[in-house]
Amino acid sequence: MAKNRAGIYLLMLLAPLFWGGAFGSTKHVLTELPPLTVAAVRFLLAGLLMSGWACWRGEWQWRTIRESWFALLMLAVFGIFGYNALFNIGMQYTSAINGALVIVINPVTTSLVAVLFFGERWSWRQGIGAALSMSGVLVVITRGDMDVLRGLSLNRGDLLLLGAVLLWTTYAILSKLVMRKVSPLLSTAVSMLLGALLLAAASLPEQGWNRLPGVSLQVMLELMYLAVGATFIAFLIFNIGVREIGASKASAYINLMPVSAVLIAVLFYGEPVTLVHGVGMLCVMSGVLLTTRAAATGGK
Repeated sequence: MAKNRAGIYLLMLLAPLFWGGAFGSTKHVLTELPPLTVAAVRFLLAGLLMSGWACWRGEWQWRTIRESWFALLMLAVFGIFGYNALFNIGMQYTSAINGALVIVINPVTTSLVAVLFFGERWSWRQGIGAALSMSGVLVVITRGDMDVLRGLSLNRGDLLLLGAVLLWTTYAILSKLVMRKVSPLLSTAVSMLLGALLLAAASLPEQGWNRLPGVSLQVMLELMYLAVGATFIAFLIFNIGVREIGASKASAYINLMPVSAVLIAVLFYGEPVTLVHGVGMLCVMSGVLLTTRAAATGGK
């Protein structure tokens, strides 16, 4: 039993590794394809794989989909279409490291919304965690220069990613409500497919689909990685972790994402890492750890 449990913990390390690699991969893919096309291809492939998995497990229920179609559509609009549109466009203007550090505050913002609008308990850990995370993001996007805030000359990519965080927070809260009636696997599969169709429609003016057959082998492999590794496989690993070790412990692995993102961006994409990035990453991760730990202990 102990050996099996150790194997689960080791397997769970792959999830933040896959997610962390998505930042550098997306950054490079965007050098050959426009942002909405990239997002549409990624989630169309992942959605088809996820739907096949749901059918194989016997969780594809047309009646449930018909009864909850509007809620599932809203998940697609906020979590797949809106979030990934802002994420991919934002990644054109900022670094993979900055992207990882901004996006990782999602658990903090979700916790704050749950407290403010859904009556969940608040604690001093959540307050300090939120403050630390936001401080870390400010350090990164201003590069340690507070004059940037006074001059309102923030990087447009960082601002778009902050917008993506707000959309993901909305998606996370809606998911809690939707999954009272729809299984996590089915809701994810359907929302991915619907979101991919919305992304595909929005991407038509980019004329990126015509360029898809001519992309380099590296970009083609990175697209497959984004769809299969960073979306489909990472989701399955995370769900296995939730089942075997519990949601709180599994969610804690998300905190490792910025570390893997920084390492991958430096090792494979040659992005520079600075002291400012280190300080920002430390603040963000400390804040997220405090917030998630508070949630896991009932807000004490």
